[in-house]
Amino acid sequence: MNDGIVIIPTYNEIENIESIIRTVFSLQKPFHVLIIDDNSPDHTAKKVIALQEEYPDRLFLEQRSKKSGLGTAYVHGFKWALEREYEYIFEMDADFSHNPHDLEKLYDSCRFGIYDVAIGSRYVTGVNVVNWPLSRVLLSYFASVYVRMITGMEIQDTTAGFVCYKKNVLKSINLDKIKFIGYAFQIEMKYRAYAKKFKIVEVPIIFTDRTKGQSKMSNSIIKEAIFGVIVLRIKKIFNSL
Repeated sequence: MNDGIVIIPTYNEIENIESIIRTVFSLQKPFHVLIIDDNSPDHTAKKVIALQEEYPDRLFLEQRSKKSGLGTAYVHGFKWALEREYEYIFEMDADFSHNPHDLEKLYDSCRFGIYDVAIGSRYVTGVNVVNWPLSRVLLSYFASVYVRMITGMEIQDTTAGFVCYKKNVLKSINLDKIKFIGYAFQIEMKYRAYAKKFKIVEVPIIFTDRTKGQSKMSNSIIKEAIFGVIVLRIKKIFNSL
């Protein structure tokens, strides 16, 4: 069985989905792909179903009845992957903001290195972001500064959504306790791994903003991150994380 699976949540990604799937499958390392689609009105899932005929043993689809948030989509995908005993489980966006070719770098860090979690980091070697307005860069960068101040984590890109987890990391985390859905979800996953003393590495990547489709960013997601970090720290202090 293939040891690595890439989980890609989708909502209205019809413009990107075929290209991102084909690009992942073109890599030298043979990954599997799991799409978690939240009943996209643009029929993203129908395109995935059509592609499954071409990739019957490598491409999988889980369809949910409504848009329920990025965090819950990943938790759904994590549980699906753990039931099938994949050793390396990845998070990646559908819009090419994460370069699929960097999957192999994350995989190598966990497979051949000493690390349990590999983060595709925008900030570990400076600010490596393309096509974002300065306001968005500053928001993201200083969000990570804020998270480090509150949590004590020595991670430069705490809100990164391009990550490889070893199976044992996800098995050790109580996924049913994770309630955050946006930036806060990404922070929480890293903080829970950090609190359990797993070895985490940041792998430098270049993040390129989407050129097709619409961003899912909202003010509620930003607020969740700001207050969610404080909640996580309090839980850690009282050993209820």
